[in-house]
Amino acid sequence: MDAGLKHTRIGSPMRRVEDARFLRGAGRYVDDVPAFGAAHLVVLRSPHAAARIRSIDAAAARTMPNVALVLTAADLEGLGVLRCVTPRHRRDGRPLTQTPWPMLAAEEVRYVGDAVAAVVAETRAAAQDAADAILVEYDPLPAVTDIGEAVRPGAPVVWPALAPENESFVFRLGDAAAVEAAFASAAHVARLDFRITRVSANPMEPRNALASHDPIEDRYTLVTGTQLPHVMRNEIAEYALGIPSSRLRIISPDVGGGFGMKESPFQEYVLALHAAKRLGRPVRWTATRTESFLTDTHARDNLSTAELALAADGTFLALRVNTLCNLGAYLAWQGPVSSTNNVGGLAGVYRTPHICTEVRGIFTHTQPTAPYRGAGRPEAIYAIERVIDLAADEMGIDRIALRRHNMIGPEAMPFRTGLDYTYDSGDFPRNMALALEAADWAGFEARRAASARRGRLRGIGIANAIESAGGPHRGPMEEAAEIRFDSGGSVTLLMGSHNHGQGHETVFRQIAATRLGIPPERIRFINGDTDLVTHGRGTIGSRSMMAAGGALVGAAERIIARGKRLAAHFIEAAEEDIEFAEGIFRVAGTDRGIGIEEVARRSYVPGALPMGDELGLSALLITRPGDATFPNGCHICEVEVDPETGETTLLSYLVVDDVGTVINPMLLKGQIHGGIAQGFGQVFGEWVRYDPDGQILTASFMDYQMPRAADLCAMEVLSNPVPTATNPLGVKGAGEAGTVGALPAVLGAVVDALRPLGVRHLDLPATPERVWAAIQAAGSPPLAAPAPVP
Repeated sequence: MDAGLKHTRIGSPMRRVEDARFLRGAGRYVDDVPAFGAAHLVVLRSPHAAARIRSIDAAAARTMPNVALVLTAADLEGLGVLRCVTPRHRRDGRPLTQTPWPMLAAEEVRYVGDAVAAVVAETRAAAQDAADAILVEYDPLPAVTDIGEAVRPGAPVVWPALAPENESFVFRLGDAAAVEAAFASAAHVARLDFRITRVSANPMEPRNALASHDPIEDRYTLVTGTQLPHVMRNEIAEYALGIPSSRLRIISPDVGGGFGMKESPFQEYVLALHAAKRLGRPVRWTATRTESFLTDTHARDNLSTAELALAADGTFLALRVNTLCNLGAYLAWQGPVSSTNNVGGLAGVYRTPHICTEVRGIFTHTQPTAPYRGAGRPEAIYAIERVIDLAADEMGIDRIALRRHNMIGPEAMPFRTGLDYTYDSGDFPRNMALALEAADWAGFEARRAASARRGRLRGIGIANAIESAGGPHRGPMEEAAEIRFDSGGSVTLLMGSHNHGQGHETVFRQIAATRLGIPPERIRFINGDTDLVTHGRGTIGSRSMMAAGGALVGAAERIIARGKRLAAHFIEAAEEDIEFAEGIFRVAGTDRGIGIEEVARRSYVPGALPMGDELGLSALLITRPGDATFPNGCHICEVEVDPETGETTLLSYLVVDDVGTVINPMLLKGQIHGGIAQGFGQVFGEWVRYDPDGQILTASFMDYQMPRAADLCAMEVLSNPVPTATNPLGVKGAGEAGTVGALPAVLGAVVDALRPLGVRHLDLPATPERVWAAIQAAGSPPLAAPAPVP
């Protein structure tokens, strides 16, 4: 084997090839794409959370210097609306009511930031000045932003047809009767009421668009940072513009972070395309950071009650979780996904026989919510892990022993949980055992005592995390991969799964290099262009390696199979005698062979193949993996709290993760670290807040607290891989695993630090003010003699 190739194979920590351009400032993002003569789009947004529009006067704006176009709802005849594609049902069983989300509001606005008018001008400044000159007369209406308030009698109504209680849908799963019977026989019931705060994705690169229209072909092109180029093409073309998908090309170049938020279509993209056609010139739009806070879909924002029924010996009998989910003012494209698609995760890694849940989708006068890293999995694991901690404390049972007593063992696989999921593989007890040893759990009390001597409160938290990754578990979505050799023998990968930070350019090259024996540097990678890549479902739900990686493996197998036929012809041997390894087709038992790149070159030579034979060497595979996967792991976090200020310091964080086959351990650790950082951010500060009138109070980084590098500690990631048989690579998905476990592990550590004071729970976020207030309410901390930790 070539020494260089050996260090780039599956399982090797090959360095990211993308970084060569990113670290030199040579990445190509949407704003880097040149467009001669491009005009600039600015959107006028509602200052009210709820109001009727009495009139819009844009006359002055239309006559201002350098203004090319002013659009109101009346100017958009023929355009469609943004729709919700997640099927859910109302309480009476009818399908949920679609809430028409127009490109520009015509009669009523329903959140601060709702689009009312659009201006296109020679410069952004000119467009902004013109937008400010548009006179909109509003009749303000009562607004409600808090999900708890939205379901109270007499609350302001977002959609009159869905009054009272602003309920969009009710989603139920599990055997409620069996759960009720188990609760009736329980020796103890632990109950936890908790809130998961609203957050904003805040990618480094804000949402943006560069739209153009070719009048000759009557065809549009949209350059935008999106996770789902092909899906967005179809959605915008067919449902917003009302044209065949073949008349819209979407190009998604380098993308500065997505986190789920950039999977959805948005009004600004459609407005830019519409304006580009009307003006006959390109149109640009880039959100300011405040505009992002006002218009990106938000995430989380749930109010839940979790109840765990236990026998006297701590055996889990049943779990019941009821949740109110804040949908915002409109149903986003996949708005209900986060709150409903992943509720099976409530089972955790435990043998709880009976579980049921009810999720109610509730409208408020706030931005629509949509999937964000984890998309319901962090909330589910937070519910089960936090209520286990509470039960252990109330029953006087060691929290590790309680988990161990109820944990699913590897011998039980495949295991049908008490709620929806069937785990195919995993060794959960080993995850926890490895984590406890590596984190020195046994030595924690000595460390707590040392902190106490310095006047600090120390806590340790643990969470056993598991998630469904790879798409809906009843049928994972398809993905495409194409391997194309050209007449010079060079190879190009065309992948339907889009890269926006994960390292796809590196790992897909690794997979191809391993399977085809071609050095990664000789493999070209293309994604994010609907004209070049035949098909793609996109990058969401930690699915890329299982879906796109599996498709790539299948395409490589097709290349090898055809290559054997071609090689047999070229070296005059029987096809059944041809073997392939390390990029060489050889006659078995001999030194006669030919390289795959030479085979590709010869396959294009006229006359090199018999008349009538197909020329060239390429393979396209659109396939679907066998089932969803279930990444799992154990997270342990240690913190220290200053009782004088309430400030919490993260001391250590350790994860033992099972993501199946590890393609690139370096990139895996980066994914886990990033996920933990986002979970940490939500625990300690990230929180979108509104005042009673619906005005957003956190519309900049002066008010919305993002985590900084100095807030974090070194994070240790250990692997306990148990490959899955559901896809050719045995991978389970890793993109969201860090966030899934971080919320309960970090918050659990904070609560454990305060537990000697009698504090049993804190709602997110655990800001210094909230922690300090909890300490003050509990009285003086017993620093000298901390109570043992169960």
